[in-house]
Amino acid sequence: MKANKTKSILFVIALTGMILIFISACKTSITNEVYDPQINPADFITGVDNEYFFLIPGRTLIYEAKTDEGTERIEVTTLNDTRVVMGIECMIVWDQVFLNDELVEDTMDWFAQDMDGNVWYFGEDSKEIRNGEVISHAGSWESGIDNAKPGIIMLANPEIGDQYRQEYLIGQAEDMGEVLAMDEKVEVPYGVFESCLKTRDWTPLEKNSDEYKYYSLDTGAVVLEVGVYSGERVELVDIKNE
Repeated sequence: MKANKTKSILFVIALTGMILIFISACKTSITNEVYDPQINPADFITGVDNEYFFLIPGRTLIYEAKTDEGTERIEVTTLNDTRVVMGIECMIVWDQVFLNDELVEDTMDWFAQDMDGNVWYFGEDSKEIRNGEVISHAGSWESGIDNAKPGIIMLANPEIGDQYRQEYLIGQAEDMGEVLAMDEKVEVPYGVFESCLKTRDWTPLEKNSDEYKYYSLDTGAVVLEVGVYSGERVELVDIKNE
């Protein structure tokens, strides 16, 4: 009996090792690929209406998370304004992060959708704030400047196993994503959501920063983020419309 039990344990350890190697190999393959998307303004439409990632001017998504530093609240608002990047009219999404009710991050993100339905991420203007003062613009980038290139934040027709770059400025912005599942059930303070799309996001620039994200067809947005290694949850708690 002990011998069989030992064999079972060894099998589980070996299988786990193989899974980790497979994940690592997948990450390496996309990391090593030459990335040079061809962007033509004529290929883009006005607005963003991808079923997993749609933007409605005036809508604010509110998220909360419990961290070691306290309670974090994130307010994500789609503005009525637009910004032209690489000749493409992008919608602006305003992200504000509050820690214990104090503003610590203020970011403008720029998105546009191509005619196939892919939603592209064209950059961000990010400010880190302490005691009401801007102390850093780390993480800011704009497609077309300093060899920065746009990435895809949501595919038109995602399938399990799909991998994609979400942004690209070498050494500064290298987030990537992979579709893991298409039929996840998620429960957060705002409600219960069926048939969610699950992705794993990561960057080679920051070790152990991987996140699972769950996108709902009901909201056209992320309803839950979970740190793969930390277990920290960022949950949708409310949606407000102008």
